[in-house]
Amino acid sequence: MNEQPNLLGEFLRARRELVTPEEAGIPVRGVRRVPGLRREEVAMLAGISADYYLRLERGRDRRPSLQVLEALAGVLRLDDDTRAHLFGLAADRPRGTRRGRGRGRREAVPPSTARFVELLPVPAFVEGRHLDVLAANPLAAALSPRLITGGNRLRDVFLDPDEQSLFPDWERAAAALVAGFREAVGPDTDDPRCVELVGELSLASPLFRRLWARHDVRPRGSATVLFRHPQVGDLTLSREKLHITDTDGMMLVAFHAARGTRDAERLALLGAASAGCWHWVTESFLALVPHLMPDASVARQKCETLGVERLASNHRLSRNDL
Repeated sequence: MNEQPNLLGEFLRARRELVTPEEAGIPVRGVRRVPGLRREEVAMLAGISADYYLRLERGRDRRPSLQVLEALAGVLRLDDDTRAHLFGLAADRPRGTRRGRGRGRREAVPPSTARFVELLPVPAFVEGRHLDVLAANPLAAALSPRLITGGNRLRDVFLDPDEQSLFPDWERAAAALVAGFREAVGPDTDDPRCVELVGELSLASPLFRRLWARHDVRPRGSATVLFRHPQVGDLTLSREKLHITDTDGMMLVAFHAARGTRDAERLALLGAASAGCWHWVTESFLALVPHLMPDASVARQKCETLGVERLASNHRLSRNDL
C-alpha cells in the first residue's frame, strides 16, 4: 500500500471543482450534484479513459505521461505557475528529495543577511519557507508591529484583526499569501511545520480552510501592496521578494516607494517617527498638509504638543485642532 499523501489526486479533484461546465463547453442539462466538472467529463475532454482518470484521482496511478499532464492542464484551465505545480506533483522522485535537507530543521538566517536587513533604509524582513519572520528591521515593525522575529505571516493575516485592518482588501491579500505558501512548500505538505500551520489555521479560519482547499499556486515575487496604516494613512508600496542563496527557500522581503511621491514621504515620516526624530516628523508633517496650516509657527507648536500619533494620522487634523 502506498503511504505517501495523494497530492496529485487532491490537486486534480480540487481544480476540476473550480471549472464550470460552461467554461469547458459542456451543455448543462438538469440539476448537477457536484461543483465544477465530473470525473468522466474531465477524462473525456483530456482524451483518456474515465477509469484511468479515476485511478489518478484516487492515487492508484501517480505517474501519468507528459501528454496526459498537458491535456489535464488544458482541461483544468491552469495558468503557467499552476501548470508547473501540477508537473511537480507528478514528478517521479523519491519522497522528500525536493526539500530533504530542510525538513524538520530550524531555519537560521545567515549572519551576513541579518546584518544586511538591519542596514536597509526601507522596511525589510527575512521570510522562511513556511512564511515565518526570521529577521526584521525596525522599519518593518513600524509598518506592521507583527513584522518582528518570531512572527508568522499566515497566522498574523488570518488570526489578527489588527493585521487584517492594514489591508483594505485583506481577503485578496490572504488569498495571495496562501497561494504563495503552497508554492513554497510544494509537495512537502507532510512536513511537520506545514502540518502544524495548516491544521491550526484550518480550525481557526474558515477562509484559510477554503483557500487552502483550492490548491491555488503563485510564486512569492514582486507586487504592489496597498496598506491602510493607522498612523500615516494609505501607503502604496512596491514589494520585492528575493531568494537568499544557499538557504532552503528563504526570501528577503522589502517594501519601497518611488522617490518624490507622497508614498515615499509618508514612508519616510513613518521611519522618522519610529526612530524618535520628532523634529523631523513635525517639519515633514507640516510640508504634507499646508492647506491645514494657516499660521506656520502656531501649527508647528501645536504639532509638537500633539505627538507623532496625531501628526501621522492620515491628514485627520482639523482646523479646530490648529
